[in-house]
Amino acid sequence: MSDNLISWLFAGFQALLFITIAPLLSSWIKRNRCFLQNRTAPVLWQPYQNLRKLFKKEVVIANNASWIFRVTPYIVFGTTVLAACVVPLIAIDLPSAAIADVIVLVSFFALSRFFLTLAALDIGTAFGGMGASREMMLSSLAEPAMLMAIFTLAMTASTTNLSSTIATILSQGFILRPSFIFAILGLMMVAVAESGRIPIDNPATHLELTMVHEAMILEYSGRYLALMDWAHQIKLMLYGVLIANLFFPWGIATEQSLSALLIGIFAIITKLALLGMLLAFSETLLAKLRLFRAPSYLSFAFLLCLLGMLSHVILEVG
Repeated sequence: MSDNLISWLFAGFQALLFITIAPLLSSWIKRNRCFLQNRTAPVLWQPYQNLRKLFKKEVVIANNASWIFRVTPYIVFGTTVLAACVVPLIAIDLPSAAIADVIVLVSFFALSRFFLTLAALDIGTAFGGMGASREMMLSSLAEPAMLMAIFTLAMTASTTNLSSTIATILSQGFILRPSFIFAILGLMMVAVAESGRIPIDNPATHLELTMVHEAMILEYSGRYLALMDWAHQIKLMLYGVLIANLFFPWGIATEQSLSALLIGIFAIITKLALLGMLLAFSETLLAKLRLFRAPSYLSFAFLLCLLGMLSHVILEVG
């Protein structure tokens, strides 16, 4: 078997692993929240049972729904899967590393969000329009902060390619950089907002005045809703993997061998488990913000990322 074929097999396995364990991360966060709040937690594989149940249910569509409403779940899920394919999970020396660029990643997010907001407006319900308006307001503030955080790391590696950035940081070893501290704090705040978690949104509520993501998918059912929920779980894991592998890249495989991949799997599971516990702890301590306080939250995230870039320019370049 040629080395090129082995590389593509490893890349396919990484993408399949990414998609498969994404619901497990959301379940792990929920179990930790239940433990901290002294509530009975569901079984760890509950999200898989929910997806299986939704895929079996009949799809109910409004009479005035256009083709946009019908194709949006497939576009959202497809673009999220493509984003997962370009983000290094357990290895960096793979064929997908050639397109693992932060600009490509943000473009996939933007395409998914564009069709999601169109579908929310398509039916003409008040909740859909309200959720779409809130989503666009939050994304317009979150995406610049995310780009600023990644660009801070990209300036260290002199590239916007995610695999090359991880390889450069890994080769330099552990170095305490103030720019990285600001960048990771800002990116974690953006991840909370983009994945619809507390204090920006609450995925466990359906209150009309507080919904953002849930308001946009309120009219979906059956397999459409399953694809939307699965894509949302993959997006949450995407941000977790970005934080884990960009700022703590130790353990990720740099060669195509079975032992290196097994170490990479163990490393990313450990890092995601710790991040999930941290997120559950923060959601237990914090309360949901009012909607009009969200811009201040994201502006502070952008300020942190900007300080990270400025500290890199002053301390490392200057």
